[in-house]
Amino acid sequence: MSEIALVGKKIGMTREFYKTGQSVPVTVLKMETGRVIQVIEQDKRGYKAVQIGFGKIKNNKLSKAMKGYFAKKNTEPKKLLKEFKVNSTENYKEGNEFGLEIFNDIKFVDVKSKTIGKGFAGAMKRHNFGGLRASHGVSISHRSHGSTGQRQDPGKVFKGKKMAGHMGDKIRTMQNIEIIKSDKDNNLLYLKGSIPGAKNAEVVIKKAVKNLRKLTMSEKIEQIEKMKKSADKKKK
Repeated sequence: MSEIALVGKKIGMTREFYKTGQSVPVTVLKMETGRVIQVIEQDKRGYKAVQIGFGKIKNNKLSKAMKGYFAKKNTEPKKLLKEFKVNSTENYKEGNEFGLEIFNDIKFVDVKSKTIGKGFAGAMKRHNFGGLRASHGVSISHRSHGSTGQRQDPGKVFKGKKMAGHMGDKIRTMQNIEIIKSDKDNNLLYLKGSIPGAKNAEVVIKKAVKNLRKLTMSEKIEQIEKMKKSADKKKK
């Protein structure tokens, strides 16, 4: 079940307190329930995948083609369609719905979202350049990036050169984000730390790709409590 992902909306940040008094910053996500719209088989497309729809959309916002597609699948229209490759399609049938329960036994997830757009930015802000000298001969170009090319050979600016330009507004994936807790009644997921994107940004969450032996916050606190108890016994 963990091969598929869920789509959510970033609500904002808060903090979660433990019994020991320790506080952890968390990002709160409002998750959408996903419905299987189509099961894609190997013999038809050359790969196995599941198409899942998220969110609600009014019928008048759809194109004729999409109206026909959802009518053929006999399901209510979905705002967003995502396709996920899976090893086996046996567990998935059209009309099945998935929610936060797919993360029941999962401690760490990978989060993909679009970063906040900063517009056109200079080289100092965008790439952390040092800039030119603040005095002594530098004339009105203190924050410029300096020369970008070479002399006659090769006589061009190479692709990928760090220069001023559009900053942010890019898809980024953060790996191994810990799930602090989940609220199934309200479809809320609490993730440790911050994740890319502004408020109300669309976020895709799936099981962590890497196999981790990292301890969760609750496991770390349990270990600390055990160490304290053992230290107190030794003192006695």
